[in-house]
Amino acid sequence: MRWEMRAIGLAIICIGGFPTANAARSAVLDGTFAVAQAMIPPTGMGPEDKAMAAHDMAEAERMQRRFPQAVRVGDLIGLPVLDDDNRTLGRVRQVVRTPQGKIKLIIAYSGLLGWGARLVAVPIEVVGILGRQLASLDMPRQDYASAPTWHNTSDTAVPNDDSIRVALARR
Repeated sequence: MRWEMRAIGLAIICIGGFPTANAARSAVLDGTFAVAQAMIPPTGMGPEDKAMAAHDMAEAERMQRRFPQAVRVGDLIGLPVLDDDNRTLGRVRQVVRTPQGKIKLIIAYSGLLGWGARLVAVPIEVVGILGRQLASLDMPRQDYASAPTWHNTSDTAVPNDDSIRVALARR
């Protein structure tokens, strides 16, 4: 009995179970169903994108394409910042706002094997949150090494209870 039911079901599908191209086309025109395609933007920059980064779009535009989400500043303190190879560049020590209104993360960049740690200011636009860590999406490891040491001159600390927007990242 079981195989007979399967055979009958298969025959129904083969004979007329699928709509024809005209039926599908008329269903779309009638508005009975719609087909949508989602475009998921890349979160990081591939090798081909890094060469065009300066010409393609500004850091703020790339951040907006990564669906920034509100994050409490206090939750960012102590998070590791990872490079493209999932190696820790350093940890977030502080979040500051420049006189121009830009948000920067103050990272304790550890250098080679943890020696020579120093504070480096990293724009919020070049990182993305990846669970309980941050990914350095648009700032390669060599830029951390060549970045100037941050000194608290005119930047103001963002309170831990405030929220800022951080881009989403995925690996």
